[in-house]
Amino acid sequence: MFAHRLEVENLVQMKTLLRRVLDTLLPPGCLACDTPVDDDGQFCLGCFRVANFVSAPMCAQCGAPLPHGGLAGEGGLCPHCAARPPAFTQARAALRYDETAKKLILPFKYADRTEMARGLARLMRRPGARMLAAADVLVPVPLHRLRLRARRYNQAALLARELARLSGRPCVPDGLIRQKHTAPLEGLSVAQRQAELTEAIMLRPGFEVAGLCVLLIDDVMTSGTTADACATALLAAGAGRVDVLTVARVADLRFE
Repeated sequence: MFAHRLEVENLVQMKTLLRRVLDTLLPPGCLACDTPVDDDGQFCLGCFRVANFVSAPMCAQCGAPLPHGGLAGEGGLCPHCAARPPAFTQARAALRYDETAKKLILPFKYADRTEMARGLARLMRRPGARMLAAADVLVPVPLHRLRLRARRYNQAALLARELARLSGRPCVPDGLIRQKHTAPLEGLSVAQRQAELTEAIMLRPGFEVAGLCVLLIDDVMTSGTTADACATALLAAGAGRVDVLTVARVADLRFE
């Protein structure tokens, strides 16, 4: 027992030392501009000043930023969640999806900057702290196999793995399957998005979620339609609760 504990402690020390060496040779860079910073997941001073963090007031359920608290009705819900509650219990994001957020997400998503997952996950950890603590398992929003083949990686799965490592929670990167090759959702109305995603998401056979609190991970939430479709599939399979955590949240222009 003592020898095993010593071996584990030595391994941890070696990993810490290796990380310090790597940070010396390749110091962590600002998430948005690569200026050297103290640690992964940080902004330099200039980028921090323009970063638009999501904060109150926001919808208590979908996490949409609100221009003033008067838009939140009973239970702190925005008008859309009050009229048609989504399947997920709560959604949170670190940033508004603006030009600064795009500097983080677009290279990570489309330009093979997979190393950014570590810093982005650290950024997500603050707004998602309570949800991470309550989660039984982390599951990323899935890509269809054709889109995955073209992109070569699922950015949501990379974020989920890093968040699992940071939080100690288990991650099932293929827990959900996108069985329908949907058209790109950008530019579509909410109704069009819902039509595209009808029966598009299913659970991987053999993945058991009965009674579990599932934390769904993605890079950006726009209308919440994709998250709603994923949550619907998870709840239909018996999940006790589904929360959503993303890097960024598109502000609903109807509230601006």
